Amino acid sequence: MDGVEDIVVYCDASLLGFGVVMMQRGRVIAYASRQLKPHEQNYPTHDLELGAVVFALKIWRHYLYGVKFIVYTDHKSLKYLFDQRDLNMRQIRWLDVVKDYDCEIHYHPGKANVVADALSRKPSAEPIRAKCLRMTMVSPLLDLIRDAQKTAMNIKREKIENELPKMELDSRGLLTRHGRVWAPFTGGNRKTLMEEAHKSKFSIHPGATKMYLDLREGYWWHGMKNDVARYVEECMTYRKVKAEHQKPHGKLQPLEIPEWKCEHLTMDFITKLPRTARGADTIWVIVDRLSKSAHFLAIKESSSAKKLAEIFDREIVSLHGVPVSIVSDRDTRFTSRFWWKFQEEMGTRLHFSTAFHPQTDGQSERTIQTLEDMLRACAIDFGGSWHDHLHLAEFSYNNSYHSNIKMPPYEALYGRKCRTPICWGEIGQRVLGSTEIVLQTTEKIQI
Repeated sequence: MDGVEDIVVYCDASLLGFGVVMMQRGRVIAYASRQLKPHEQNYPTHDLELGAVVFALKIWRHYLYGVKFIVYTDHKSLKYLFDQRDLNMRQIRWLDVVKDYDCEIHYHPGKANVVADALSRKPSAEPIRAKCLRMTMVSPLLDLIRDAQKTAMNIKREKIENELPKMELDSRGLLTRHGRVWAPFTGGNRKTLMEEAHKSKFSIHPGATKMYLDLREGYWWHGMKNDVARYVEECMTYRKVKAEHQKPHGKLQPLEIPEWKCEHLTMDFITKLPRTARGADTIWVIVDRLSKSAHFLAIKESSSAKKLAEIFDREIVSLHGVPVSIVSDRDTRFTSRFWWKFQEEMGTRLHFSTAFHPQTDGQSERTIQTLEDMLRACAIDFGGSWHDHLHLAEFSYNNSYHSNIKMPPYEALYGRKCRTPICWGEIGQRVLGSTEIVLQTTEKIQI
């Protein structure tokens, strides 16, 4: 402000709020606006316009008190505010506020009161219309197999005559045998299935047995096991990365079998990896001893026990709750006082093993061997850093067949495998048997 002379205040009110502007010699000094409170929306027009004047006087009291100024309003009756006789209690209270200031109230036509009028009104915008989009993911592989089945019915090479009476047509229009989709030789779908089950980012080069057991869950054809074994044997990437494993010598004395999922864990580290752009050079491997599900966490080798406790709380406890026991080797971070205190507060028992002791840490050691093979395969096929493929390796490991539990870890954890391009089951609950078998079993139980 340039002195205290020639101050003018413009006020306006609407059904939405108040708008006020303070000017001096044609320049804007300050402006303000606010929405009406719920009870103020019931005020008559005279009180709304007077309320806008009082609003300006209160917020700019430090400018206007003791200064002579003019107030302009587009409500003409306010010119005679000081001469009116019949006032309500609200108007009398506001009149006492106005009398504290040395001001004159003048009438200003509404069309000329542009600035204050714009502040008091909310621009009317068109209502927002949101379109709901439903996206349904469909695997094109099933459509290709359906077309191939229709073509293969008249080809003798398929040698399917004796199997046709045993096949059924499911709700998707596919021929199935014992609930598994028949993949004919015609159309090259068998090769597509084997490539997807072996070379895709959802599988990452499993062995012949694991690949066969994953495929046979949903597909069938004559000689499937031999075809899968031959395909894996011819894969150059698999032969490069696959490590030879020998059965452990001597009699093993394993730990007791857990009673529930994610209550008993094993953990270990893969260290000395190439440093990534995020600074990670270590993988923290955490395995559930019952369901065999695993988490692979990228960390820094220099991470303290306090940092590991934060990661463990964020990545494991938030998903599975507090474990009952943890088996690990005698790493300095696990044997530190902070890690002991942290687990003691959560009620977790810590079991430490000697180095390479198969009775205790064999579970995590075997998982580490599998993870290393998968990361080598990713580096050969897809390139890039190991950190870019770690989440895919975790999904592939948990969604593929595990010989110990005779099913994928995700199926043991969630009740069914996660959906992939070759495991594209029907939406809804999975039926384990026909209705007739369920009825017969129910009758036998009742008898």
